Formats: sequence, C-alpha cells, structure tokens
Amino acid sequence: MIINIDDIIKKISDTVASHRLENEGEYARWIWQNEERNRELGINEYGCADAVNILYTIGEFPNTTKSREAHIRVLQNMQNPQTGLFTETSHHPIHTTAHCIAALELFDAKPIYPLTDLMEYTTCDGIKNMLDSLDWKGDPWDMSHRGAGIYAAMVLSDSVDSKWEDTYFEWLWENADEKTGFWRKDAVLSGDRPVFHHLAGTFHYLFNHEYAKRPLRFPEKVIDTCLDLYEKKETVSNFGKQFGFAEVDWVYCITRASRQTAYRFEDCRKALKGFAKEYIDYLNSIDEDTHDGFNDLHMLFGSVCCLAELQQALPGLIRSKKPLKLVLDRRPFI
Repeated sequence: MIINIDDIIKKISDTVASHRLENEGEYARWIWQNEERNRELGINEYGCADAVNILYTIGEFPNTTKSREAHIRVLQNMQNPQTGLFTETSHHPIHTTAHCIAALELFDAKPIYPLTDLMEYTTCDGIKNMLDSLDWKGDPWDMSHRGAGIYAAMVLSDSVDSKWEDTYFEWLWENADEKTGFWRKDAVLSGDRPVFHHLAGTFHYLFNHEYAKRPLRFPEKVIDTCLDLYEKKETVSNFGKQFGFAEVDWVYCITRASRQTAYRFEDCRKALKGFAKEYIDYLNSIDEDTHDGFNDLHMLFGSVCCLAELQQALPGLIRSKKPLKLVLDRRPFI
C-alpha cells in the first residue's frame, strides 16, 4: 500500500498563502471569525511562527536573503523589549515565547532581547522549583507548555549552560512514572485527568529529550501505554478526525520511544499504519476553503507535524514529491 499526500500538501501550501498579509513575513493565524467573535484577525504571533514552520515542513521555506530577513524582522519585532517575552491571548507567555524563538531558529536567528521575566528559572534551583510547582495531576497537558517551553526558550536563546540542562533532565529522569513511562510519577494514574492528557503533556518533554539526545527511563512503558490507549479508544474526542496536536502527540510518543527499544516494534508499526490510513483519508476529505481546521494555522501546523512524523516512521508508505521535514528534528518545541 502506498499513500500519496501531494494533494494534501497543495491544500496546505495554498492555505499558508491565503493567510499571508501585505508585508512579507506577516501572517494571520485566522482569516475568518468564530461564533464567539473573539479571534485576533490580522497579524498574529502564531500566524507568523506557524507559517514558517509549515513552509519549512513542506519544502517551501523562504530561500532568498531578502525574504529571510523580512521573516526574521517580523518575528523579532514581536518580542517585548522590557519583559523579553512574546505574548498572545490563546496561550501562556512561556508557550508563545518558546514557539516564536523556535521559529526564529529555523533561520539561524535569535530573539533580540534577554528573556528578563524568565530569569528566575535560569538557575538550577529555579528550574527544579518550577517543575515541582506545576500542576501535574490536574492540568498536565497545559502545564507541559510551560515545563517544556522553558527548556526550549532558554536553550535556543543561549540563556543557560550545560549544568542547567543536566539538572532539567535529571529531574525528569527521577520523576518519570514507572507504570506508564509518562510524567510525573504518582500523577498519571491519580484519576484527576484522563491518561491521554498525561500523554499529551509527556510529548512536550519527550521532544526536548530527542533534541538533547537524552534517554527515556521507561520507553517500553511509554509504548505499552500509547498502544493501550489507542486500542481501547481512550484518547480524545474525534481523535484522527480533527486538526490539532493530539494526533502528533500520540504518534511521536510511539515513534520516539521505539527508537530506544525494540520492544513491540511490529505492534507499533501496525497501529501506526492503521492510523495513518484513516487520518490521511480524513485530511483528503476536507475542503480547505471552508473548514475551520485550515482556517487556523496553528491547528493546521499540528496536523502537518503528524504527517511528517508518520512519513518518517513508515518508510515507503506515505509518498510526496518533496519529503516532509519535521521541525522537531532540527530544534525543540511546537
């Protein structure tokens, strides 16, 4: 079986073009409103960052000095010079800051100003205290935006040293849950939130591990838990039939845990193949001109990442004229 995704990539490319504003490098996240009419139409941090993320993934990244400089300038100008943060109303400032800095990294560029309001986390005690303070039981998914975003923001802006990185990963090693492989121990099976929420949170810490080439403590347990959730359909509503990040969270946790162990390799491939067929069928069925998943560049980016990871994990199955390039293989954070 071979699945060609060139038609989907064409839809994605056209969508990014439709979100481009008058000046190069400026993009809207949304180009039409929702029922609540609370969307920030016009230039947006996630619009600009996700446009370049998507263009990188599909092989249409800006390729001239003038174009690259324009994109860099737009992203850098979004940083608050007093706080050092990038902010947008839909996400915590640490998430937005990490996301914009990660987009700049695609151009080998960095933020202009120091991350002043995050300096308390640049010490070893500071990062341990932050990780300890997160709500691992009640809100693991959202909290991972902070616990993982702080790593990406600090490392990509050259704000910390190797001792800080060691402290960060040592804390995660010591706090991995031995029953599920997820983070944090004693929180995953507490019942406060569905286990899939902990999977989605774990994804964010896992891509930091992948970037730093650090080992997982319990990769076999990660695989068992991911496959069990999928087989029992204990994921999220509309899993595989929506735009966003839940799908890449699950796929990436399986594929990257599988790189560290041969455990249940064929079971993993079987699950990924079955999911890939259904997911791509869904994406092919969507009208990009009217569906809200294509309207939101941030949610679209999540789906693009999922396609890229599936293509890489299943050699020969998913074909495209230009092979997709996952941004997480270059630097952390999505």
